[in-house]
Amino acid sequence: MATIQRFEDLQVWKKARLFSMQVFELTKEGPFTNDFDHRRQLRRSADSIMDNIAEGFGRGNRNEFVHFLAIAKGSLEESKSQLYRALDRDYVDQELFDEQYQKAEEIGGMIRKLMQYLNQSNIKGSRYQSSSKSSTLEEDLVNYA
Repeated sequence: MATIQRFEDLQVWKKARLFSMQVFELTKEGPFTNDFDHRRQLRRSADSIMDNIAEGFGRGNRNEFVHFLAIAKGSLEESKSQLYRALDRDYVDQELFDEQYQKAEEIGGMIRKLMQYLNQSNIKGSRYQSSSKSSTLEEDLVNYA
């Protein structure tokens, strides 16, 4: 079983990174090239998901990590709304929308599960010792990964 030492070890961050790359590719050509505001907003919201997961993990504190996961979840929901706008403007077809939306839903589920796991954990963070065992947040996340 792998130990979570870095945010790059988190499956949810890996999925968020892939989603960000796919949104970038999606907005690189076609109607998005003329709608700078929408392209920028969709890219920023998709990028924010992985960035907030990483930042929260880097804080080394369970409560802050959960807080940043909530921000990542908000950015994910914004990305989904931006995808609807792209669909409504005929920038993407229904099939492409459904594909990206499903990926966003999967990431959202992973974020929710990680938040639940952290909220039920006894670990306070990588800077703190658990009262019940001497593991860190990263070691506790092994069960999640």
